[in-house]
Amino acid sequence: MKLARVIGRVFCARQEPALDGKTMLLIQPLRWEDGAPVGDPIVAADAVGAGASEQVFWVASRDAAVAFQDAPPVDAAVVGIVEGHQVRDFRGKG
Repeated sequence: MKLARVIGRVFCARQEPALDGKTMLLIQPLRWEDGAPVGDPIVAADAVGAGASEQVFWVASRDAAVAFQDAPPVDAAVVGIVEGHQVRDFRGKG
């Protein structure tokens, strides 16, 4: 799973019928270590109801399609909303 921030939404006048009712988000992939942007923004189908500026985790390829019950033709899907994460000092003392 990968980290991203929701930076917008994508609206389509016409689309594949399997995408009807699905929200398409514009997400900016981020590095887990420091939250810095990685690469270009991408379009991802939203499986969890993520909102503007939220940090999310997303999957790609076949994992993206199976995030939905009807397996639509998508390359990326938002599958979780990140409330927080820890990268450094994970093990603690002992």
